[in-house]
Amino acid sequence: MGDRRLGGDTTFYSTMLRLAVPMAMQQLVMNLLNAVDVLMVGQLGDTAVAAVGLANQVWFLMSLFLFGVGSGSVIFSAQFWGRGDLANLRRMLGLALLLGVTGSALFTLTAVLMPETVLRLYSADPAVVALGSRYLRIVGLCYVPTAITAMYGMILRSTRSVKIPMAVSIAALSVKTVLAYGLIFGLAGLPALGVIGAAIATCVARALECTAMLALTYGRNLPAAARPREMLTINRDLLARFARTSLPVVLGEILWSFGITTYSAVYAHIGTGSVAAVSIASTIENVAVVPFIALANACAIILGNQMGGGDTATAAGYARRFLRLTIGGALAVGLLIFASSGPILTYYRISAAAQQDARGVLIVISAALWLKAANMMMIVGILRSGGDTRFALFADTAPLWFIGVPMALLGAFVLHLPVYFVVLMVMADEATKFAISLWRVLSGRWINSVVQMI
Repeated sequence: MGDRRLGGDTTFYSTMLRLAVPMAMQQLVMNLLNAVDVLMVGQLGDTAVAAVGLANQVWFLMSLFLFGVGSGSVIFSAQFWGRGDLANLRRMLGLALLLGVTGSALFTLTAVLMPETVLRLYSADPAVVALGSRYLRIVGLCYVPTAITAMYGMILRSTRSVKIPMAVSIAALSVKTVLAYGLIFGLAGLPALGVIGAAIATCVARALECTAMLALTYGRNLPAAARPREMLTINRDLLARFARTSLPVVLGEILWSFGITTYSAVYAHIGTGSVAAVSIASTIENVAVVPFIALANACAIILGNQMGGGDTATAAGYARRFLRLTIGGALAVGLLIFASSGPILTYYRISAAAQQDARGVLIVISAALWLKAANMMMIVGILRSGGDTRFALFADTAPLWFIGVPMALLGAFVLHLPVYFVVLMVMADEATKFAISLWRVLSGRWINSVVQMI
């Protein structure tokens, strides 16, 4: 009955837009500027594109670890905010920072001390490994500031303070793009450093982003402006519940990210041109999924606030509405990618074979976008917001490892198919994930108040 009332629920739509639009703008600018980075590096040839693409797999793993930690914290902080509990919300920030900074420091050590070892897992091309290692050693230095920024940003969003993270991110990434342009090509009196220039620009921008986030959070006394004592006074019950609920989220992100990087390793063994094709197609896909990432994050915040306030019936109705909006929107965006894939690829100076592969991958991506967006909404936006993190872990990782990865290995090493056919086979993972997650969402078993009795 709650769902039927949503047709005229202006509160739902106004709150959704107030949260989703700034997050979508932030994600859109980030992905567009990242696409510009790939485009700039793409002027340097296939080896440069492949080197940066593979080196950024470490960044990808680290960012997903941070997303897992932050998402686990948001499950609690959104519900704490829904019941007006600022003290426990700030304790959540302390836990998120402790885990995020520790994990990112380990990634930094890996990137700085053993980049060649890591990159050889993805490519046997010595030129790609050598160039990618030089890039990774520099970029690894900015992982810790990135972690601090991410944790503060996620806690702020859970309190519906979404404009500050958006403004900080857009400003920092704009600086990164301008500086990268000068350092890659040697403009405005700057040295022409190529791929190394892109790495330096990334580090400078991430340091500025972290500084601005902290200055604005504490300068404006926002909900996340916690003093050290407030962040460190954590009782055992809160810690136990956080671990029980959040560890499956972190584990899920790690297992999922290793699965995705396994795909990258498979594509890399098909050939350097395949890596370039997938890197370009993935960059375009990252722009396409922007509104759906924003919707999933808005969904998690709104549902968490509702459940924290005890209104589970409205939360269930909102979940179904978010899912329908996501599927309809993703079908439309998929058609747009299919129609524009040819013209988009003409802007990249890559070999004819790599361009053909990229076109094929884009066609597959356009057809499967609605599945990916729906799965993101159900796992990140709905199941996790209700604390149903163990089932979300199963739904997110079991199809990937037991269906997707075997399909990738079969297509690449047994059938020796072109990369776009391998990507198509991998989509069996998303189809299975959709069926499992949809059953759980419709069952209503995902709805829980994780902050009750804390």
